[in-house]
Amino acid sequence: MEHKDTKTQSMKKRNLRVALLTILVTLMFGVTFAACSNDDDDNKDMTPPTITDRGITANPVNCQVYHPGDTIFFRYLFEDNQELGSYNIEVHGNFDHHSHSTEADDHDHEGGECSHDAHHHDEDEDDDDDDEGTTPWIFNQDYQIPAGMQSFSAATDIVIPANATHGDYHFMIRLTDQAGWQQLKAVAIIIEE
Repeated sequence: MEHKDTKTQSMKKRNLRVALLTILVTLMFGVTFAACSNDDDDNKDMTPPTITDRGITANPVNCQVYHPGDTIFFRYLFEDNQELGSYNIEVHGNFDHHSHSTEADDHDHEGGECSHDAHHHDEDEDDDDDDEGTTPWIFNQDYQIPAGMQSFSAATDIVIPANATHGDYHFMIRLTDQAGWQQLKAVAIIIEE
């Protein structure tokens, strides 16, 4: 009977060691997994990219006047804390003077003082057919930024069609980083004769 008790005690000790070892391995795996999860959270990009003119001459800028057939030399600096992704340029008519204002101190943005009406030449006031045969200009193009870039000097030349309707337009810049955060910049431009 002593032999059975010794054997039972030995099995209990062995089972206890296996149970303790299992708990210890589980705890170690859990701590390691939690540490990895915290590292992922620490590295998660929570900051949108920026569109800036720092150190460059940005173009276009608010209230800039162009003519059909002109080239808009698009120049802006893009930055992100981790990695940039892509950008989009969209140009559309602002004939109804709607707003996309992206700057709190942008008092004369889109419409207002940089309206085509304020730049219109008096000599053509009586001619109601100024825009006859023209087409409202719409431009929408995506551009990829090379992988791994945290800073990118964007430079694109965009030709205004020769038949573009004269008037107010919005030049929209949408910048997206690799995490999906987006920054928007809206610039009011004018196309006139």
